[in-house]
Amino acid sequence: MSETPGLRPLDPADLQGNRARYDALMDVVVNRITTREFDSSFDVPREHFELILEAARQAPSGANSQPWHYIIVTEQPVKEQIAEYFVGEQQRRIDLNMKFPTPNYSGLATAPGFIVVVTDFRFVRAFPVLRDEHSALVRSEVNDMYVQNAERILLQSVAASTMSAHLAATALGYNVWWVTAIGQEGAQKAMKPLLGIPDDLSVLDIMCFGPPKTKTYKRWKKSLGEIINWDQFQPEHHLSLDQVEEWIQTQRHKVMYRDAKNVD
Repeated sequence: MSETPGLRPLDPADLQGNRARYDALMDVVVNRITTREFDSSFDVPREHFELILEAARQAPSGANSQPWHYIIVTEQPVKEQIAEYFVGEQQRRIDLNMKFPTPNYSGLATAPGFIVVVTDFRFVRAFPVLRDEHSALVRSEVNDMYVQNAERILLQSVAASTMSAHLAATALGYNVWWVTAIGQEGAQKAMKPLLGIPDDLSVLDIMCFGPPKTKTYKRWKKSLGEIINWDQFQPEHHLSLDQVEEWIQTQRHKVMYRDAKNVD
């Protein structure tokens, strides 16, 4: 296994219960802050892109499939074209009366750090799935179940890699923006030709980072007591559908995209 340059292997015995290391990690985790408009005049050093993607490279993946590719976009016209697609998608949601507090996607074009996350779903073959003698996947109700499970594992793997990249960017002092939900066919058609992405690969996410243009704020999080369960799921944590809807409207919704000046 290759080692990251400049880092030395550590003895696990020296790491167990090491609170100083935990606190250093949590300083990065807690300060991972989303921003949706960046200081576009800032120039991200090439080394920083490589450090961020080195963190992504080290992430775990199901069956060690490592199904990810990262495209660093530096050309401003390409950033603007991708931003235009998302602005158009935002308008389509409005036209369909999808009541969702979407951000201003034009801010994508301001990001000095702009990385498109791509995955290769053909790596489902790294998992237990049925194939014929020519390596084509066998279509059946049973095999489709295993293929779908493998696809979920691949998505989780790419998410782990992307999160590692976000934390690395935060450690370097940047704010970030994780742009997702772009599996739509229209998004694929819009971005693949721009970036030379082969048809059998899929665009999953966009990672933006850089210094923020204006003051940012940390979104509130559920308390630890609301999410932690010991041994069995605690019944009081299970919400009815009505309670879920109420939570979305009264807790999550009201602070999702507020400006820092409006935060209590």
